[in-house]
Amino acid sequence: MATLLSFLSNPSSLPLPNPSPSLRFPLKRLVSFPKRHELKRCLHVAVATDSAQPAVELRNDTVQEDSQEQDEAGIVVLPTNESSEKLLRIRHTCAHVMAMAVQKLYPEAKVTIGPWIDNGFYYDFDMEPLTDKDLKRIKKEMDRIIKRNLPLVREEVSRDEAQRRIMAINEPYKMEILDSIKEDPITIYHIGDEWWDLCAGPHVETTGNINKKAVELESVAGAYWRGDEKRPMLQRIYGTAWENEEQLKAYIHFKEEAKRRDHRRIGQDLDLFSIQEEAGGGLVFWHPKGAIVRHIIEDSWRKTHIEHGYDLLFTPHVAKADLWKISGHLDFYKENMYDQMKIEDELYQLRPMNCPYHILVYKRKLHSYRDFPIRVAELGTVYRYELSGSLHGLFRVRGFTQDDAHIFCLEDQIKDEIRGVLDLTEEILLQFGFSKYEVNLSTRPEKSVGGDGIWEKATTALKDALEDKGWSYQIDEGGGAFYGPKIDLKIEDALGRKWQCSTIQVDFNLPNRFDITYVDSNTEKKRPIMIHRAVFGSLERFFGVLIEHYAGDFPLWLSPIQARILPVTDAQLDFCNEVTRKLKASGIRAEVCHGERLPKLIRNAEKQKIPLMAVVGPKEVEMDSVTVRSRFGGELGTMKTDEFIASIEQAIKERISL
Repeated sequence: MATLLSFLSNPSSLPLPNPSPSLRFPLKRLVSFPKRHELKRCLHVAVATDSAQPAVELRNDTVQEDSQEQDEAGIVVLPTNESSEKLLRIRHTCAHVMAMAVQKLYPEAKVTIGPWIDNGFYYDFDMEPLTDKDLKRIKKEMDRIIKRNLPLVREEVSRDEAQRRIMAINEPYKMEILDSIKEDPITIYHIGDEWWDLCAGPHVETTGNINKKAVELESVAGAYWRGDEKRPMLQRIYGTAWENEEQLKAYIHFKEEAKRRDHRRIGQDLDLFSIQEEAGGGLVFWHPKGAIVRHIIEDSWRKTHIEHGYDLLFTPHVAKADLWKISGHLDFYKENMYDQMKIEDELYQLRPMNCPYHILVYKRKLHSYRDFPIRVAELGTVYRYELSGSLHGLFRVRGFTQDDAHIFCLEDQIKDEIRGVLDLTEEILLQFGFSKYEVNLSTRPEKSVGGDGIWEKATTALKDALEDKGWSYQIDEGGGAFYGPKIDLKIEDALGRKWQCSTIQVDFNLPNRFDITYVDSNTEKKRPIMIHRAVFGSLERFFGVLIEHYAGDFPLWLSPIQARILPVTDAQLDFCNEVTRKLKASGIRAEVCHGERLPKLIRNAEKQKIPLMAVVGPKEVEMDSVTVRSRFGGELGTMKTDEFIASIEQAIKERISL
């Protein structure tokens, strides 16, 4: 259950293929991120050198395990910690160099930990709050340390000697870290003879092996020691480091494009959603435009599920606390649940998950083996406690709606049901433009419930379903939940980022906890198999991914406003209102915008990323027509009103742009 609880608490770090055959945007470099040691897809950003404003094209290629700086096309390929040990060593050493620089500039600062991370490194300090100006000072000091080409020297000492040295320099956090180290001897890394840290390595040989022009300090943030809000708040400095300056520049351009697509900024600019602090952090307000997109997503989801044989449910947002005792949530997940409330001498609790409710629906009557499979689905809103510092736009919230479904079936139906879920998942994700996935199959962990036979049968069923589907996958040995094996699916966005969304999990635990049964062909009571599954993960997270994938430029069928009617002067306003009425009567989301000069009306529509603009002047009124401008197709010329409406209807039906 722990794995399922973890995933569903942040159906996470939250993409798709290009919304058009070739997505282009201004950038200067091609960027690629190889994944791990196997061959992986990587993001390439090709450079157009003969243009004043270079067009950048993203495509997916395959790269070898070893990183390369540039291919024949002049493409910069960004290595990862997994693909380049040199890069990992550079980043780890940069964390130490930064800590040394901080303590040279701020002698009272106490050091804690400083690991390498995906795109660089960080270090936590107990010190006064830092500013961007301070980061510049620290970077200059780092540059001086790098220039001195100081050696990194590894030393092994006894635990007593390590304690003595830590006490001598009064570093209380290091003493706590030492207590958590179980192996002896203790390893220490020195930078020259001026600074040292508890560390297992690895590092570069000398600070001169770091290219100072390939290192940048990015930001400073608060972080609780050991992630515990009851412990001291520390200053965490984030940095990025690469093998050369060209890689750093490519990474910066990639980061700028990701920033341009940030769903929090676009959500505000397009008036899609907000987080109102007066109501509380992590609680999402869907504004009219965002609510329209959500309505489209939900309608499509419901329609597809009904076609695939699911029954739809609506269940309460609260339940007696005893229900969560039976399910095990109070044992495994209490820290992520809100406090209980007393109602008429009974304790109730906001739901963190939907699973127990679906089980209660199953238990309402006796089932025969002939009833299976039973498939139920719900767009159920759940509530999870998250620290305020961990909240992040739509990606990490305290209240969100899961596209939750559960299948009750017989053992010999597992494969077919899993294959059906894979087909449904692909069908839904393709509707929104997702066609590239990373699939992982997680097998039995060391501690688990259920016998060997059912584990083997279920795991084989998952493998067979994936192979029958023709999807490649990786096996995460021992990475399954204690209650059953699972399939996790990540979707890839326009920048090549992977987002965890879909999950399929076989559960041998909850059927036992709730004692659910059916009557078999011999009139004996047996335990059914239960399968948890979600496609989006959560609507909030999925919407955030959609926003970032499309950069707010939603395709015509999904756009909250599909057409904006613009009069040249207010003399054409009545005709514009009539055109808008006809559009709405045909199910097209349209509005009239007036009161400004036409060029400004057009600019405003462009800023709001409206797919279609229909300009109306005296000539258009006379001919019962509109002059159409498409955000994706440019000037489309003058069309009769009925022709305009018919063209939009056809484009929406085919999910294409005009």
